[in-house]
Formats: sequence, C-alpha cells, structure tokens
Amino acid sequence: MQRNVYFVTLPGVMSLDLTGPAEALRLAGQFHLHYIGPQAEVVMSTGLTVSHLQPLPESLPAGSILIMPGVAESTENFASLVAQTACDWLHQQKSAIEAGDLTLVCICSGSLLAGKAGLLDGYQCTTHHDVIGRLRQQVPAAQVKDNRIFVEDRSVLTSAGISAGIDLALHLIATHLGPQAALDVAREMVVYFRRGGDDPQLSPWLRYRNHLHPAVHRAQNLMAAEPESAWQVEDVAAKAHISSRHLTRLFRQHLGISVRDYHEQLRIAIAQQRLQQGAGIEKAALAAGFSSARQFRRAQERWC
Repeated sequence: MQRNVYFVTLPGVMSLDLTGPAEALRLAGQFHLHYIGPQAEVVMSTGLTVSHLQPLPESLPAGSILIMPGVAESTENFASLVAQTACDWLHQQKSAIEAGDLTLVCICSGSLLAGKAGLLDGYQCTTHHDVIGRLRQQVPAAQVKDNRIFVEDRSVLTSAGISAGIDLALHLIATHLGPQAALDVAREMVVYFRRGGDDPQLSPWLRYRNHLHPAVHRAQNLMAAEPESAWQVEDVAAKAHISSRHLTRLFRQHLGISVRDYHEQLRIAIAQQRLQQGAGIEKAALAAGFSSARQFRRAQERWC
C-alpha cells in the first residue's frame, strides 16, 4: 500500500527542497505524492511556476508524511499572509504529530515555519547553518542541534541544507521500505547513501568528493560500499582499473591523503554511527572492520 506524502508548497519554495525529496520518493515507487498550499499556483526560487496545487486539507490520513520545504528569502516569504495561513494550518496538525499519526519532515528553512506553528517545541531539530541562529531565537523551546545533516526525534524529522533533503528522503525510504530500496534509489539518482542523521554536515562520505577524477571516484565508491572490508591498495586499484602506484599518487594529488587513510576515516565514521545507535564499543569497532576496540581508539586518536 502506498504511503501518502504531502508537500506544503509556498511562494518562493526552494526548488531542490521540493523536487529532490519528491524525486527520491517517486523513484521508490511506494509513495503517493501530493502538493498542497493556500494558493493554487506559486513561483519557486528559480522562477519556475508550480500550478494546480491542491488546497490545504482539513485533515490528513493517518500514517501520512507531511513535508515542509524551505523558501528563498525566508525572512520575507515566511512573513507573508500566505505563509501565515499555512502556519495556522500546520498548527492544527500538532495533535496528530504528537500522537505519531503524522510524520513531520522539515527541509532547510522549513523548520522556521514549523517552529513558528509550535510543532518543534520540545523536539530535537536542525536547519540550514545560515538560519540556525534564527531558529534558536524564534523557537526557544526547541532543542536545536548544530552541524547535523538531519535530526529525527519521534515523529519529527528536520534537515540541514538543500541537498540534505535528499538524504532525509532516502532515510524515509530506508525506514519504510528497507535499506536496499534506499540504496537502489540513491544509485539511480547517482547520490551517496551513507549519511546518517548524526553525521556532521561535512563527513568523510562527502569531504573528499570535490574532485573530478573518475578513477579516484571509482576507488572511493568501492571502499564506501564496503568500508568494513579489508581493502588493500592493490585490490582497490585493480577494481578501479589503474595501477596501485598511480592510484596512490592520485589520492595524494586530489584528496591530500593516502588510500589507507581514506579507508580508515570511513571505518571510523561507521563505528561512530554504530555507537550512536547504541552498540558497545567492541561491537561497533568489529562492525566497522577494526580488529578490536583498541585499534578503533587508536584510529580515532589519529584523526580527532
């Protein structure tokens, strides 16, 4: 059975806040997407017009996902009469969210309007780093977290910057359809499905990806897909169709670190994720491919 997803679409909506998560959910094939708002037609941040929006419904079916994307020039756009209408409507959904009958998802500056509607009081949350100070000021009852890709607290999920909405959509897919479904969508969209809610906004999965060398990306893809494996430089190089000597040189040139160091940072990130999920340090270390908790601690000391 398809799960209903409702996007609150306001004037100035950030295009990628809307289309990024929507495309990910569409590709999953098990979500029924609705676009709603106080107006039937709005102009997005890019100047494109979205029309045929459905009116804000009186209520939403139990089990629905309600997505509040961010807007450009949020100080101005969230102060409009249209935004106030949406804010009042959002407030009416508070009891359903608190009861767990409705999942609230805020992307980027969308947290500001949800906070104004009283939906983030008492919840851990985050938003884009440019407006996180405003969120703290406007919603003092919220537990605002710095430097997070996204935060999940009960039935409220909030994400950081624009592209983080895709990470959050992949998380929703993994939650409702399983990790393999999310991985399939990530591969189709050519994005990386390795960021968790507690990952910093600049994690090893992304930190060394701002280059254009295809062989290095192939090598990174291999290690990122199975970071717990005992990768040797020769094995990675062979699968990346390049000599180990040349791969070592390329990593130094484009990443500034060795192949081994890159692999170790991925393993540390995996172990830290397991710890955040409640695993003991020994179990977390072994799950990440370390031989022991002691080896994990030594690796942490090198990079922390």
